[in-house]
Amino acid sequence: MTHITTNEHCLTLKRIGIDTHREHVAYLRRSCPLYHAEGFRALSKLEIRQDGHTILATLNIVEDESLLGDAELGLSVSAFEHFQMPEGAPVTVRQPQPVISMQAVRAKITGERLSQADYSAICQDIVQGRYAKEELAAFLVSSAQSGMDREEILFLTRAMTDSGQRLNWQESMVVDKHCIGGIPGNRTTMIVTPIVAAYGLLMPKTSSRAITSPAGTADTMEVLSEVTLSVDKLKDIVHRERACLAWGGTAKLAPVDDILISVERPLNLDSQGQMIASILSKKLAAGATHLLLDIPVGPHAKVTSMRDAMQLRKLFEYVGLHTGLQVEVVITDGRQPIGRGIGPVLEARDVMQVLNNDPNAPADLREKSLQLAGMLLEFHADVRGGQGYLLARDILTSGRALDKMNRIIDAQGRKQPTQVSPLSVSVKSMHAGQVSAIDNLILAQLAHIAGAPLDPGAGIDLHHKLDARVRKGDVLYTIHTGFQANWQFVQQFLHEHGNGYHIQ
Repeated sequence: MTHITTNEHCLTLKRIGIDTHREHVAYLRRSCPLYHAEGFRALSKLEIRQDGHTILATLNIVEDESLLGDAELGLSVSAFEHFQMPEGAPVTVRQPQPVISMQAVRAKITGERLSQADYSAICQDIVQGRYAKEELAAFLVSSAQSGMDREEILFLTRAMTDSGQRLNWQESMVVDKHCIGGIPGNRTTMIVTPIVAAYGLLMPKTSSRAITSPAGTADTMEVLSEVTLSVDKLKDIVHRERACLAWGGTAKLAPVDDILISVERPLNLDSQGQMIASILSKKLAAGATHLLLDIPVGPHAKVTSMRDAMQLRKLFEYVGLHTGLQVEVVITDGRQPIGRGIGPVLEARDVMQVLNNDPNAPADLREKSLQLAGMLLEFHADVRGGQGYLLARDILTSGRALDKMNRIIDAQGRKQPTQVSPLSVSVKSMHAGQVSAIDNLILAQLAHIAGAPLDPGAGIDLHHKLDARVRKGDVLYTIHTGFQANWQFVQQFLHEHGNGYHIQ
């Protein structure tokens, strides 16, 4: 039976069918007596309670009497699902206690160094929904602008790891692989994972969706299968197939990371300290013991010099050492996209061509995947140094990797094929010569403007790579989009920034 104390204000719960993504939003009528009596303000936080259930939500004010009554409290879709109370339930509302950890954020804004306790408090308050979006943005921007030393990055990694559950696979070796990003089409994980799993190593691959790129591993895998898996289903698949390729959000692995990513994406923000903490907290929470980290270096990659790559490598290794994660870093060529496709459907096509041993498969994607898979296999005591590549190649060419991938896809839930978006245009070379440079950032932005990854069929199909000789009028790449408005934005971008190819 529900008990509401007499000194609390009672309202009736109502589900409002508004998708606010990850933000919990509550709705009150402006004429609601509580709105004025309690001093509530639009965009402030509300604490909502019922039978031991508590949720914090951002308040929005409603004028339309047909949407909400004076005695009702509305909750957005995400807030209603999280609260797990039925419509019509009596709820109490009040202003929440002040967010004490904001003092640490304000200290970071002024350039101060934060402690482990500071970062732990910030992460716990974030995951409990105590931060408004502008407060999350303040934390992210201050961390990026003031910078974090290596101990602060370690503190943040630990705090993010502890913000959710942590998987334990009860095995001494659980491998993982990650690329820091910035290279379009670099979808090696979807080839490496089935190779490694076919050998027998445990690789429960949980990936994020794209932050600033046209596709993340989860976005591309979602073209082929379901990636939103419950923890129980994820565990069942991994125990049967020795691997999965899933989105890490639903497993509540370092959940504060997903909240921060939802703010980083529109800000186009990906700072070094946040990136390291984001990557390593997810790996630790997923139960990894051994991590292979790919840092591409190139003039238009996230890391532009070998010096910066070595500095980043030391930071990853430092945090890994102090969190019990064995990290091996490989520095790779980041001068151009990997594969031919940029965008979920086109990247999935490239992946399956490699796994099918298709003679038309992109050779660079195949080669890089074999190199990385070989290094992961060499974590195992039975694989001698230098033998991993040959073993990985044998697993791929024999069809064992394809069989494993199909088993993973079926276990996660195979999807019907998604087509490439119907509108397309060819971007042609303005003169003859040799491709001397390719701007990864411009191509990634073009694919993003075309609609990827929200439109999985949108993106870019590359026809020429570095060192290729082209004639005037040759098609450098084809842009695909599903909407005329996106195409207009693409044309404007091409006019203002060029096509990203340098030909001499």
